Amino acid sequence: MKRKVLVILHPTLLPPETLAGVPEKQADLWRTEFDVTSALREQGHELQILGVDDSLTELRSALLERPPDVVFNLLEEFNGIVAYDQHVVAYLELMQRTYTGCNPRGLLLSRDKVLCKQLLSFHRIPTPRFAVFPRGAKFRVPKNLKAPLFVKSATDDASLGLAQASLVEDLAKLRERVEFMHAQTGSDVLVEEYIEGRELYVGVIGNDRLSTLPIWELRFGSLPAIATRRVKWDRAYQQKNGISTGPALDLDPALRQRIDQLARRLYRALHLSGYARIDLRLRADGSLYVLEANANPNLAADEDFAAAAAAAGLGYRALLERIMRLGQGYQAAWRTHLG
Repeated sequence: MKRKVLVILHPTLLPPETLAGVPEKQADLWRTEFDVTSALREQGHELQILGVDDSLTELRSALLERPPDVVFNLLEEFNGIVAYDQHVVAYLELMQRTYTGCNPRGLLLSRDKVLCKQLLSFHRIPTPRFAVFPRGAKFRVPKNLKAPLFVKSATDDASLGLAQASLVEDLAKLRERVEFMHAQTGSDVLVEEYIEGRELYVGVIGNDRLSTLPIWELRFGSLPAIATRRVKWDRAYQQKNGISTGPALDLDPALRQRIDQLARRLYRALHLSGYARIDLRLRADGSLYVLEANANPNLAADEDFAAAAAAAGLGYRALLERIMRLGQGYQAAWRTHLG
């Protein structure tokens, strides 16, 4: 089925039509945008690509002048604010347009790390114990938390500001790291008990009826198990330290079923739709902990989500096709109202 597809992304990530002559490090900056738009063109879809930064005027014009069959949403922020991407999706709903990926409520609940943790606790979904350090508030020693502790922004992308120093062993280091994060990110800080173990990823696809992808694992090689930005994105750093991702091995069927059920529970608890990646830690004793849920995860052809889909027999083009079908099939409130 050929569609009119409006791809929205950040203006600085507008990809070229070819990577010929482009250095790998530069191409990595918009790898997802290039892979998605190239695959959609190859499938014969009529493509319009729009950069969205701090205004919705151009988006409104695109929606009204050349109404798309579906908006392929690759935005991760609005006006530099990660938490505002949900409002762009809400605007698409107000304009009664179908779009790919997660709905506004799911984006809100999954992006707000503190609210997400509170929801996990309410639903009795296992997650590391935590405390919040508001910016500008007096530093107070957290109660009932045991070292080692992990320090990260409460609002920004999970890998922003993360380093080996994010793992702290005592109160002096905790205060130092919290103050550093306040200064660097300008946001509140979330402190969690550090869970030693294997880092597992589970891709989930669907709106009402859910499918899970094969369980993937991030292997940290010679480094401590901390998913810093360099661990995730720096190819040279990954090669130097033996960092790799791939199918999770040596998991017995009962454990795989527990992981699958936990991922589905979380997806529903956070009202996610479209597609998401659930991040977990597996301790040596078999206990599982949810680290976070990533709505609209990276869709680059060689990244974990697409690789796991391919391992399940869902090739890259078929994956994008399924994501678009789910977007067109999502029952937003305006559809219910009109129906």
